[in-house]
Amino acid sequence: MSDAMSDDHDASDMSGGDDGQEDVMTPSELIRKLEEAWLNEKFSPELLENKSERVECVMEQLTHMEANLQRVRKGDMKASVHRMEIDRIRYVLSSYLRSRLQKIEKFFPHVLEKEKSRAEGDASFLSPEEFAFAKEYLANTETYLNAVALKHMPPNLQTVDMLKAVPEPCLDSFVFLRVRARQENILVEPETDDQREYVVDLDEGSQHLMRYRTIAPLVSSGAVQLI
Repeated sequence: MSDAMSDDHDASDMSGGDDGQEDVMTPSELIRKLEEAWLNEKFSPELLENKSERVECVMEQLTHMEANLQRVRKGDMKASVHRMEIDRIRYVLSSYLRSRLQKIEKFFPHVLEKEKSRAEGDASFLSPEEFAFAKEYLANTETYLNAVALKHMPPNLQTVDMLKAVPEPCLDSFVFLRVRARQENILVEPETDDQREYVVDLDEGSQHLMRYRTIAPLVSSGAVQLI
């Protein structure tokens, strides 16, 4: 995050309540957290926990930045730098939300099932808007299938199990990651039948190519960053 944001905005620190904590973040820290969520969402094969509060804070920050930009004299070099930073943040935010919507459309029945089966008190994987979108997408898909195909089939073939018809996210795909905090005794599953499972230690700052399923909990906890 460049200094364009903090120089023109003496704003107060912001609370990022995604983790159920009252952590106070500066504007630059807020943008860094958004970028981390963006990269994780972009490279993860499954839909991750939503960061709606973080998104709302960034949108408020963009509003403040736009207001600051209006006060800068035309022709001032600072205005160009400020504008580029605003455009960069908007791109990251849009790409993050777009990645989530694409996964919802691709895996909608599994996303809804996962949301429905989560334990009470667990963080929601969908924002209220995403949940409404996923339900509407499911209803529209079922309506379309019935109109163009199912109603023309024999009675015993006029239903379809969406959970079976739509592929699940491939958690066995490989991802690149950077270790943010040392992890010990990570169990790695064998690649072939003649191999055995083994454990590895992941040193802070090291980079690896690993099966997503193995490190999924570490992505959720923030111990590793997808890259």
